Amino acid sequence: MSNSTEVTFLSRAIADGHAKLTGEGKLQRIVYLAVNHSERFSDPEELVRAEYWAELIYRYGYEPGRIGVEITVPDRTPKDAADLVIFHDDAHTRPYAVIECKRDGISDAEFAQAVEQACGNGTWAKLRASYVGVVAGATRRFLDFSGEYGAMEREQNIVADLPIQYGRPEEFKYTLGGALDIRPVKREELIAAIKKCHQTLWGGGRLSPPAAFGELCKIIFVKISDEKAKRKSGDPYDFQIKTHEPSRKLAERIKALYEREKQRDPDVFTETIKIDDGTLRTIVSHLESISLSKTDLDTKGLAFEQFMDDFFKGDFGQYFTPRPIIDFAVQMLKPTDDDLVLDPACGSGGFLLHALDAVRREADEYYEPDTQEHFKHWHNFAKTRLYGIEINEEIARVAKMNMILHDDGHTNVIGADALDRMQRINEVNRGFARDKFDLILTNPPFGAQVKATERPYLGDYDLGKQTNAKGESKPRNNQKTEILFLERIWHFLKPGTGRAAVVLPDGILTNSSLQYVRDFLLERFQLLAVVSLPQTAFAHYGAGVKASVAFLRKRAGGEKPDDGEAVFMAAPEFIGYDATGRQCANQLDDVVKEYRAFEKAKDKTPFFV
Repeated sequence: MSNSTEVTFLSRAIADGHAKLTGEGKLQRIVYLAVNHSERFSDPEELVRAEYWAELIYRYGYEPGRIGVEITVPDRTPKDAADLVIFHDDAHTRPYAVIECKRDGISDAEFAQAVEQACGNGTWAKLRASYVGVVAGATRRFLDFSGEYGAMEREQNIVADLPIQYGRPEEFKYTLGGALDIRPVKREELIAAIKKCHQTLWGGGRLSPPAAFGELCKIIFVKISDEKAKRKSGDPYDFQIKTHEPSRKLAERIKALYEREKQRDPDVFTETIKIDDGTLRTIVSHLESISLSKTDLDTKGLAFEQFMDDFFKGDFGQYFTPRPIIDFAVQMLKPTDDDLVLDPACGSGGFLLHALDAVRREADEYYEPDTQEHFKHWHNFAKTRLYGIEINEEIARVAKMNMILHDDGHTNVIGADALDRMQRINEVNRGFARDKFDLILTNPPFGAQVKATERPYLGDYDLGKQTNAKGESKPRNNQKTEILFLERIWHFLKPGTGRAAVVLPDGILTNSSLQYVRDFLLERFQLLAVVSLPQTAFAHYGAGVKASVAFLRKRAGGEKPDDGEAVFMAAPEFIGYDATGRQCANQLDDVVKEYRAFEKAKDKTPFFV
């Protein structure tokens, strides 16, 4: 069992003798002692029911003996049973609430069917109840049939939560520091919530997966903004379902919050929320109980990384670099809070986030956690020294959102073509300039061609020209993106000290036709290390190109190559997972240790491991 609030209630109920577990494994059963009823506990739906049953006792204040389990609906055809029924009386003659419990992660269609099932049971003449509810993990819905709303109404009668001890439903369920506040969650629960949201938005094809993910980013942006908004203790959060508020009104409230925050931070999103009111209500129900701000950074990072791991496969694999490779490159370059760090092809922001994590660990070495000094150390780095460029606007928004989830660093992430003329990039954000950056970590796109007819800037690059037998230079008709990125990296790095970690296809390092590229590299950079990655490194993301990570230092003006310069070389067989994505040994950690030894020894001969 996890350590969520509901499980704590269940553990307490067992300790207090209201329930007991018998047997083990698949044969384990739970006995609800007050009503003398038992069920198979290994059933996912039973776990949800048991957890919510205990919550009814301890949070809602209902007597165990008045909570019926698996109550047959009298004279109902076809025959049906309600999962939980709260009664007014010990004799179980006057129903108060009828609740259906479903496993966490059911589809929206299944949830809607469960609502109809609960409403059918709860409004049946011989089991007439004041309230009806459906609980599917953290996704819940409660309806009020005690007053003016008829049995067929589904919008106006939605309430924020089931009432406490037969009272009236609260206007809002979650309040700051109140009886029920939003809460941090574990990685598995966060992943489940995000997947439910994406499934709701995708809707079996209603939106394309990228468009659905973009809408999810907008909604998460609203959610985080609402959590961080100023409010007094006891004030309700805006991002939640309000009692007797139809979907249209809820959508107006959420969209107004989004528009307000969009004006405050116009660089993150420029478009409105483009989903219908009912879909937005469902998304709110998936997320309203979770505190993204209070959930620890590692949990958020790993959860969103795993989710994007699944999302950014196939067609979107070019935007995602495997975590072990990112972590390895960051370890090799060792960013500090004094460094200006850039990823000119940042995709979803992996390199930038890992650089930020490295500076957070650096803060741990100097300051006590949760102090102002600790916060300033890494937060100032995130706000002023992390830069990213992403050509795909949708993915650029994902990167910004990813940075916001990690407590900021999105300010200097822009949507632009990193190969464009520097003046145009500078117009988007004046922080981007030649000879400026201490570190560049990047995995530029492979294989695409930049054509002179489409991109006039091609002729501005030395690698965008070719020399004939007479030594005359003329523009090329086209050039591969990864080759041009090498020159753009040279533009951005500080002379003499600027260093880069670049994922490159092995062809740049081995093909005889690309000797001119290698000559360019060795003339303008000192080649510090080359680490050949296994063939399976990117297979998990739908790419099979053999690649290496090259570590470079930009030469100072007038600095010439030295024939005695040693190059560290390594070829690990395993990088933490195989081609199917299953975990295995990670030899990249050993490579870092070997490189440190190589640096220390300052050997002037090539070093192989």
